[in-house]
Amino acid sequence: MQIAFAKAALPKSGILVVPMAEGGALEGLAAALDKALGGGLGRAMEAASFTGKKGQSASLLAPGAGLKRVLLMGIGKAESFTAKLAEELGGAAQAALAKETEATVLADKLAPDLAAHIGLGARLRSYRFDKYRTTEKEDEKPKLASFKILSASAVKSEAAYAPLAAVAEGVELTRNLVTEPANELYPEEFAKRTEALKKLGVKVEIFDKKDLEKLGFGSLLCVGWGSARESRMVVMQWFGASGSSSSEGKKTKKLKNPIAFIGKGVTFDTGGISIKPAAGMEDMKWDMAGAGTVTGLMAALAGRKAKVDAVGLIGLVENMPSGTAIRPGDVVKSYSGQTIEVLNTDAEGRLVLADVLYYAQERFAPKYMVNLATLTGAIIVGLGHEYAGLFSNNDELSEKLLAAGKATGEGLWRMPLAPLGESYDKNLNSDIADVKNIGGGRAGGSITAAQFLQRFVNGKPWAHLDIAGMAWAGKDTAVTPKGATAFGVRLLDQLVRDNFEA
Repeated sequence: MQIAFAKAALPKSGILVVPMAEGGALEGLAAALDKALGGGLGRAMEAASFTGKKGQSASLLAPGAGLKRVLLMGIGKAESFTAKLAEELGGAAQAALAKETEATVLADKLAPDLAAHIGLGARLRSYRFDKYRTTEKEDEKPKLASFKILSASAVKSEAAYAPLAAVAEGVELTRNLVTEPANELYPEEFAKRTEALKKLGVKVEIFDKKDLEKLGFGSLLCVGWGSARESRMVVMQWFGASGSSSSEGKKTKKLKNPIAFIGKGVTFDTGGISIKPAAGMEDMKWDMAGAGTVTGLMAALAGRKAKVDAVGLIGLVENMPSGTAIRPGDVVKSYSGQTIEVLNTDAEGRLVLADVLYYAQERFAPKYMVNLATLTGAIIVGLGHEYAGLFSNNDELSEKLLAAGKATGEGLWRMPLAPLGESYDKNLNSDIADVKNIGGGRAGGSITAAQFLQRFVNGKPWAHLDIAGMAWAGKDTAVTPKGATAFGVRLLDQLVRDNFEA
């Protein structure tokens, strides 16, 4: 779907969306439209008891003036209309008009940047993964190809939309990766797809099984022992602050105090020898959503040329049961040198992250580290599908993340972590190794998982986002159709935009 901005002038045909503030009068183009319709707009609002409350809508079919339809949409109090609400408006308009071929939105009384966010919301809501659909009838497909926004300043709106479009592309990349079936997207294939980021200026390094064995990634590699698919790690560097080029054949500078983003990439998780129940196991194709988000984020930062040095690292494995799979009770040596007693092979994501987190801090000395993972079912029990769990050893970073989540609608809820909960950490002490990969039973499972990760961060400012309840939506929401959400891409882009750009 094409998003376009145009000068404020009443269209003479098609579908017109008219946003209305609560208790507000018809102004600008809306007033001109009402006049052209002989007061029809005002009469329709009165007949429908339409007051402009957020979520209200009213539709006028064939109202005149050449228009096919007018859709009134309430935006709530004008002074409370934020970028987030503008995105929700755009998403709602797109969903309501998906069967139409084109739509126009009156935004002449809104700031140009808010008009741009309407466009972002419409684009995010229009996402559709139809790669494997072969028999769908034409009349069942969405038809909305043109979404035009009439702005008080089309030039300013276009300028504001350009970086948002880059973020949308990152979101779409993540959604594509997370939606792919595991027979199509396995560690080697995932790694290959990250190479597309090179055209954006991202330096991409792929570490294969031999590379990881040489490094001593015993914790990550043990997860993939049972799979026919070899494990990988990908490192993606964006030199947005140092100004160095990452093009092939050119010398690059070293990243300067980068922000590091680390993602869990289990392309399919059977649970291994500690095998999961059959019901719902098909969902485990998206156990790589953390890695998908980091990849989409790096594409977004590079696409909008963010003035920040950032590095994205993803550990890619497939967790399968076989004669070569790791067994409960086995002990492995991690990249950090710590030994890990693996008591449950379905607590595998933390094993992947342990090595990648330690490598990230040792090689890049990042200012902050943020990892994302569909790590525990326990976080869904605690927070449902409304918030991702935030665990952090740094209050400043936590506040920045919470603020970014509020701004984008990708909500976080801070959870306990040592030293606030030292007893949780003690549950990870092993009788025969340095640490065991699960704590004391089911209680506090998301917390003990975070405590395990904290043992591999050496006190560096760090946050762990458990996105298990947020990576996949079971129903449509304002800017996200049912399916892969790409949760975290907009959140972390906002974090960078607000706090870390030069």
